Amino acid sequence: MSQTTVKNLARKRPPFRADMVGSLLRSAALRDARAKHEKGEISAAALRDVEDAEIRKIVKRQEDIGLQAVTDGEFRRSWWHYDFLWNLDGISRVKLEKGIQFAGVQTRAESPQVTGKIGFSKHPHLDHFRFLKGATSRVAKMTIPSPSMLHYRGGRKQINPGLYPDLEEYYADLAGAYAKAVKAFYDAGCRYLQLDDTSLSYFCDAGQRRMLQERGDDPDQLIRRYKEMINTATKVRPADMTITTHTCRGNFMSTHVASGGYDPVAKFIFEEIDVDGYFMEWDDERSGGFEPLRHLPKGKLVVLGLVTTKHGTLEKKDDIKRRIDAAAKFAPLDQLCLSPQCGFASTEEGNVLAEDDQWRKLEMIVEIAREVWGG
Repeated sequence: MSQTTVKNLARKRPPFRADMVGSLLRSAALRDARAKHEKGEISAAALRDVEDAEIRKIVKRQEDIGLQAVTDGEFRRSWWHYDFLWNLDGISRVKLEKGIQFAGVQTRAESPQVTGKIGFSKHPHLDHFRFLKGATSRVAKMTIPSPSMLHYRGGRKQINPGLYPDLEEYYADLAGAYAKAVKAFYDAGCRYLQLDDTSLSYFCDAGQRRMLQERGDDPDQLIRRYKEMINTATKVRPADMTITTHTCRGNFMSTHVASGGYDPVAKFIFEEIDVDGYFMEWDDERSGGFEPLRHLPKGKLVVLGLVTTKHGTLEKKDDIKRRIDAAAKFAPLDQLCLSPQCGFASTEEGNVLAEDDQWRKLEMIVEIAREVWGG
């Protein structure tokens, strides 16, 4: 490989050369406990005990593989985003007539609804993070949805009539809630926080842009509103806290929503969104080429999502290294890292692959990162 380093480019703070997006396939024991809890056969406390035990297991597995940052696999959540949003002040969980349409499959028909003024006070995910931090000697990584994710899917119709006649107040309250969340996670000991934001990729898809226009939103104005909310939240972070964002084109049971390269938004998100790194999807042709990396400013990193989570076939290491070479033609190698293209289970249903496949992919990522960047 032409870009293989002769010096050690390993990183001491996140994002790390070998990293992961966040979610992991739910274990059989956890799925069984969740089903029993839904039926009323076990208590919430009993379910929590199972969650604790299963999280400890996957934390150790991540440590054994060699990951420098570990997550709880989102084992206490049913959705990658809704569980967090439902627990903000002013947000309720509601049933819908239909779920989100992916390629050939729909999600469960439920959603957050704004039923009061938005805020952040007591949130269960703070305790979830504290448990993770206490269970590992590595960097504990917390993943939460970006503030954009409350608005993107439903727009104004997800806000009860009369609550926010002026959407500027809505955006301000939501941004303020997230600023409080960032501070609260920091105070809980979090030094690695990730804001998951599929909208950043969806703005590259003609069909998604058309959907926004048909409901009355201007995509070019909307992405700027989202940027302002993110930046309001991230500007409160202390210097020793890393905040990244992850974007993909949808990930539910190995299917997707959107397509299109990053060209329309790359310069904007790299230069104007105030985060330290970007987890970006590049596992197939839907993601386009690496040319948008030419806009990456000095001091920021991109984590290349080259290893797919959508199927269990293990990629060839040389193929991944060649793709890292291709990316390094547009951005310096020392500003690049490697990860899966998304989580393995954005919802509790999980993607269509086996747990062993998941761990083999993560092991390979660590091996490739050592061979490419050293350490």
